[in-house]
Amino acid sequence: MIWTLMIIMIILFLLNFPMFIAMIMAPLAVILVYFPNLDPLLATQQLIAGVSPIVLLSVPMFIFAADIMSVGQTSNRLLDFVDTFVGHIHGGMAITTAATCTLFGAISGSTQATVVAIGKPMRTRLINSGYEDDDTTALIISSSIIALLIPPSISMIMYCVVTGASVGDLFISGVIPGLTMLLFFSVYNYYRAKKKNIQRTERVTFKGRIEAFKKAIGPLGFPVIIFAGIYSGVFSPTEAAAMGVLYASILELFIFKSIKFKDFKNIALSTAVVTTAVFILVAAGSLFSWAISYARIPQIITQAVLGTNPSAIKILVTVTVFFYIAGMFVDSIVAIVILTPIFFPLAIQAGVHPIHLGVIITLQAALASISPPFGCNIFTACAIFDKPFLNVVRRLPAYLIMLVIISALIIFFPQLSLLLIS
Repeated sequence: MIWTLMIIMIILFLLNFPMFIAMIMAPLAVILVYFPNLDPLLATQQLIAGVSPIVLLSVPMFIFAADIMSVGQTSNRLLDFVDTFVGHIHGGMAITTAATCTLFGAISGSTQATVVAIGKPMRTRLINSGYEDDDTTALIISSSIIALLIPPSISMIMYCVVTGASVGDLFISGVIPGLTMLLFFSVYNYYRAKKKNIQRTERVTFKGRIEAFKKAIGPLGFPVIIFAGIYSGVFSPTEAAAMGVLYASILELFIFKSIKFKDFKNIALSTAVVTTAVFILVAAGSLFSWAISYARIPQIITQAVLGTNPSAIKILVTVTVFFYIAGMFVDSIVAIVILTPIFFPLAIQAGVHPIHLGVIITLQAALASISPPFGCNIFTACAIFDKPFLNVVRRLPAYLIMLVIISALIIFFPQLSLLLIS
């Protein structure tokens, strides 16, 4: 049964069918062949159920808010603000990039949006400051994945849809791991820039910092609304997303005046395309997950891999490996929707906190997105910067090693992910 499922998917992939077609056709074939008495209409119900949770309403709204700010002035204002504080130290421009990606991640929740919004203006600045092109690209795509750990994270929302975990708690729990990634990347680039003697900018005066802060205070209000609103209980994640769209529209339309009403049509169309792709994958993943659960494939896999009564550490390490490998080949949303139901019950039974598990899974989704051969951020960078694949991945190993170390820290020290909700 497992082999039938895998062979059908591989054949469809080789025939260049879209991923969602393979994810729908393979489980349907298994149901029809191995469970002929099962009503096929149940498959349709599962497709609909996959996109029915109310919390999914937040996804298109967060994407829409990010698209509005990507077109506007938000990214440049954030870059200028961060640069006034760290631009004068060794690796200051690189640290500015990583820190701004973190801040923009608190707006977009999407790694690809962060690559586009921050990568485009920062790549030129970095190269003009003396950074090598390959170093610059690796820094940008690696820093952008912090967006998956900083609320509002679309991957975290998907995990909560599948498991029923609290979106607000998982959002808050991603903050410390996300800032840990920022710290690792900053220290690495500090010493690398010092070793290469990369030029630094002049220290900005206190007055200059105040001016930059005044210009950035609008964009900085976005993460405050999301973080404080959800944490205080004023907003649900869905309501916070709606407020984000309203805030982004007012900011860019009336305050910065960087967009006009006529621009909303193209922005909305862009959001619709991305949202459609996400929801189709979620629906297909829901059917796939239901079919393999009905066929008891998760139990077969987990028993073969983990044995009986596995420890919490063994489960977490296995989850890390499985999600990392899956994320290298398919979109992280697909990996989360399909694999989470396989490991979640065992992890909870072994005493793993569902939020701790969610942070680990999200981190692997981030790590996989910059891992060859098919990490999504790699191909985003290839398209945005018009660079060949090998040039994009050449300087990634250092960042991948740092992320593996962070993953190990979170596995063995759960409080890094649970401190803010304890």
